[in-house]
Amino acid sequence: MRIRFYNAKILTMESMDIIDGELWTDDDKISYVGKKPEHIPSFNREIDIKGDLLMPSFKDCHTHSAMTFLRSYADDLPLQDWLFKKVFPQEGKLTGERVELFARVALLEYLTSGITSCFDMYFYPGYFARLCAKYGFRGVLCGELTQGDDIETLEERYVNLNSFSPLVSYKLGMHSEYLCPIEMIRGVSELAHKYKAPVFMHNSETEKEVKECRERYSLSPTQLFDREGVFDYGGGGFHCVWLDDEDMRIFKERGLWAVTNPASNLKLASGIAPLQKILDCGVGISIGTDGAASNNCLDMFREMYLAAALQKVKTGDAAACPADEVLKMATVNGAKTLGLDDCDVLAKGKQADIIEIDLHQPNMQPQHDIVKNIVYSGSKQNVKMTVCAGRILYRQGEFFVGEAPEDVYAAANEEVKRIIDG
Repeated sequence: MRIRFYNAKILTMESMDIIDGELWTDDDKISYVGKKPEHIPSFNREIDIKGDLLMPSFKDCHTHSAMTFLRSYADDLPLQDWLFKKVFPQEGKLTGERVELFARVALLEYLTSGITSCFDMYFYPGYFARLCAKYGFRGVLCGELTQGDDIETLEERYVNLNSFSPLVSYKLGMHSEYLCPIEMIRGVSELAHKYKAPVFMHNSETEKEVKECRERYSLSPTQLFDREGVFDYGGGGFHCVWLDDEDMRIFKERGLWAVTNPASNLKLASGIAPLQKILDCGVGISIGTDGAASNNCLDMFREMYLAAALQKVKTGDAAACPADEVLKMATVNGAKTLGLDDCDVLAKGKQADIIEIDLHQPNMQPQHDIVKNIVYSGSKQNVKMTVCAGRILYRQGEFFVGEAPEDVYAAANEEVKRIIDG
């Protein structure tokens, strides 16, 4: 399928300059980006963008997609009560089929927010991989190893899911230091060395987590993982709220990614990650929404705004964490975190993961600075189209994923009722 998008403003993210022109796709790749040429070849489809903005899609770098089934179920509770009294008991009732059903709701929501790929850590990853391939969504799965699991299963998933579909990949990972005994951490390290692979996990999300890790090992989680060789081939951590100077030094030295989740960290009172300090240390940052049980909205616009605005309060400096840097976190840095180096910018030969931002909404006017408008005043209402691997999955409020959204919602609500009532 060859598609021509014309009469567009284009933000390639190779720079923050915006050009007037057009973008062409040939199947899953971009074949042209630039000003309108004199000669226009034939296309299967031509779409007039009517002065709206084309830009790289957002990459959601930390998700638990199927946790949509607990959206608004356990709100306004202390973290430990939220986890142990509400979340964990209901998660124990999940099956692979249920995970796939509830993840459907998440994927539809991602598309309305201009997200074409997510870094998903949850149970039954094979079911989620199958759903991504079916919908045409780009899924990067992360190992969710916890106490009671086995290293052999992690390795099996790493091998099998990395050859499952061009749209699916799998990264080595474990839930966290506090849910993984030292023998398991060492087992993950051995796999990282065997496959020369990066490793990801929840890291320093709460002050309590770091304090208890220091009591066990006299080290922070980051320092423990580094001591055990877990980060010898890169990787990163989700949340990174309570990193200290030595942790940041390790992140910089190992080329690790700090994935911030500002909405979830606020709602669970985990704290505000020191993003500006992390940036100043030369560490790369990307953005994730976390799951719908703790956020509750899978909305990259809200995450970008919070990432920027909270740093201004935390540092006492209104210039901290500027909009350009935050938009880069949500797009280019997200792609690099996920190992999707061909999905980072709009350029010839790159993957056609593209969104259209509606500039004709009042929140995008006047156009003093379109990038700042996106970060500070943009919302999901501005996402007019979402394209993944050259396939239009969402446009003007309509989904093109092979099934009706109302059928998905009805099935999900029915299954949620069975779980909660059961």
